[in-house]
Amino acid sequence: MTNTAPSTPPLAAHAAAQSAPAAAGGLHSPLSVTSLVLGIASVALSFTFVVPIVGVVLGVLGRRREPEGRTMALIGIVASAVMLLGSVAFVVVGLLAAVPIGLAGLFHVLG
Repeated sequence: MTNTAPSTPPLAAHAAAQSAPAAAGGLHSPLSVTSLVLGIASVALSFTFVVPIVGVVLGVLGRRREPEGRTMALIGIVASAVMLLGSVAFVVVGLLAAVPIGLAGLFHVLG
């Protein structure tokens, strides 16, 4: 009967299993992941003001505090900023179109 020992010691196998998710960067960077998810969701689902603002803030915090999630945070910041700027532009264009129409209607009623 032969006694076969495992090729790696149990402690080394456990340490390798613990470091595998850290190499992916996702589990140790919750701010960056949340920023990425909010950025993608704000573009895909057309969320306007609150979600992109939160995505930008969490992305900036993630880039400062979580060096392993810098790329995810950057993508979240860019996606959130694009949606936020698009929302602001939409509101500005809407106001530029609606205010003159409203004023013309007001002067028509008063005149």
